[in-house]
Formats: sequence, C-alpha cells, structure tokens
Amino acid sequence: MKIKLGIIGFGGMGKWHAQNAPRAGVEIAAVCDIAEEKQKEAVEMGYKLYKTADELLADPEVNTVILTVPNYLHKDMCIKAAKAGKNVITEKPAALNVQELDEMEAACKEAGVFFTSHQNRRWDKDMLIVKKAYDEGLLGNIFTIESKLHSGNGYMHEWHLYKKYGGGMIYDWGVHLIDQILFMMPDAKVKSIYADIKNVLHEEVDDYFKIILKMDNGVTAHIELSTYILKYQPRWLAAGDKGTLIVDDFGCHGSIYRTGKLLEKLPPQITETEAGPTRQFAPVPPGGIVEEPLPEVETDWVDFYRNVDDVLNGRAESKIKIPEVRRVLSVMEAAWKSAETGEAVLFE
Repeated sequence: MKIKLGIIGFGGMGKWHAQNAPRAGVEIAAVCDIAEEKQKEAVEMGYKLYKTADELLADPEVNTVILTVPNYLHKDMCIKAAKAGKNVITEKPAALNVQELDEMEAACKEAGVFFTSHQNRRWDKDMLIVKKAYDEGLLGNIFTIESKLHSGNGYMHEWHLYKKYGGGMIYDWGVHLIDQILFMMPDAKVKSIYADIKNVLHEEVDDYFKIILKMDNGVTAHIELSTYILKYQPRWLAAGDKGTLIVDDFGCHGSIYRTGKLLEKLPPQITETEAGPTRQFAPVPPGGIVEEPLPEVETDWVDFYRNVDDVLNGRAESKIKIPEVRRVLSVMEAAWKSAETGEAVLFE
C-alpha cells in the first residue's frame, strides 16, 4: 500500500512532514489546522485543506495520519483516528504518561491499525557516532556517557510555556535524549534514576534538568538540558578504559582520544602545578595523548518514513516499537518522582 498521509496540525513540524515525507514516497493526501493563518498557508502550498480533524479523518483517501498537535491532544486524536481506521503516527511525546499511551495502544490494536511515534532523533548523526563506538567497542568498556544540550535562547514559546498543554523541556527534548540513551544500549536495563528538574526562567514548566541513569551494563548516563546555559559544553562525551570520545555539536566535530605510548612509559612522579604538587593530575606531556577522527556514519531522518512504508507493506518490523516508547515515558515518570523526593528511584 502507498502511504497517503493526513497531517493534523500544520505548524512547524507539520510543514516539515509535508515537505520531507514525500522523499520516502509518501503522498500528502490532506492537511488540517484550526488556525486561519495556517489554513491559508496550506492552500497557498497546494495541499488539500480541512478545517477540522474530523473532516480529515472522514476522507477515505487518507490511510495514515501524523499528529503534529500540542502534546495534550495526542491521546484523544489518536483514539479518534484509530476508530476512523487510520494508521497513527504521533509526534513525540506519544502521550503525557504511560496510562495514556496504554489507552492509545489498546484503541489501535482494537481497530487493527498501525501505531508508532516519530522519534526522529534516533537518526541523528551525532548520537549514531556514539552508538557506533559503543556497539563496536571502540572505547573498550564504557563507564560513562554524557548527553548535554545547552542553549542561550532562554525562553520557550507558544503552548510549550504551559503545563496544561504538555509544555516544558522534558516533554520536548527530554523524550529524545532519554530515548537516544535507551536506543543506544537496547539490552541494558536501567537500575536507578536520579533527577534534578528546575524552572530557571519559566514559571510553569521545566527548562533545566539533569537525569542520571545507572545501567546494569556498568554505564552511568548523564543527561543534561538547559535553555539558559550560555557557554555550551560538548554535545556528547563517552569514556571507556581504551579511550574517550567527544562530539562537540550537531555538526559532529570532535575526536577520539587515546593514551599514547609515551604516557604509558612515564615513571610515577610528583609535579608542581598551579594547584600545588600532584602526580595523577599533572599536565600530560606532548605525545601522551593521541587523537583519532570520529567514526563515519550515514543517516537520514526520512528513513523513519521508509521504515513505516516497509512495515505497512509487510517487509519489516517497526524501528520504533510502542514498548520502547512506553519505557521512555516510564523513565520520565521516575525522573519526576526523583526530582520531587530528592532521592534516586529504583527502576525495572
């Protein structure tokens, strides 16, 4: 079957799907939005327009919908779409909590339609570089991974400012950052979760969080996001007993660092530094650490739609399964509990 997509919500992400899904052979069958300005844009761009979701769901040409509406609408829209016989893709987060997701999954199963979430950042090149290093043992036994995302832009906008609409950064980027860590290590179980969640500039919703996941494979993952840290740190750091990997930014600048032969042969000695005498933290001599390029990876966000097409035509399994989406939401719920109590939460 050919995917004939209905886009419910024609904001920034709705337009992204309209412009990019066709690269995977998807036909944009219709779009809808309740805002007059966005309706006008859709008509000017040549799309079939509906002014309500109900009208779009009644269109027999539409066989799949993508929900690019505020987070609090996902559950009701998903259930309504399933009852209309449409395959359902939600933007992330798929739901506001595990209970909502379970209701959505049940409705889709009852209707016999496909259901997934657009966790597009599983195709981010920066993350896939770290995953490749993990999968191929390029750093030896990894003991820590840091995923950090900082911005000096400060304030959020539109409905993201309000708790009742599912605003805040954990619902926005937190879903992605948690999903990336769990996707990177699919066979590892989370043992415990500690979280610090703050409202730095925003009254209602979080704009800073630090989440620490202790995994049963010996990795401790640190996830930190802020909309108001003004000097950015590397996007990724992964350290193992055979090297350290740094990815500086989304542009994937960075290197792998290893101990050079010179450093391995140095005798133990105390060195005077600006901080006083030290042996372990003395400056590394020239040649003591060697630098290697990051591993190469090829990726494309539109592979998400290629996979959906394969699933609907019986050629593959979904790369984003609902139990995986559920696990991310469970981690988010545990993080909120930890932040509330100030204590680590045991998990799984």
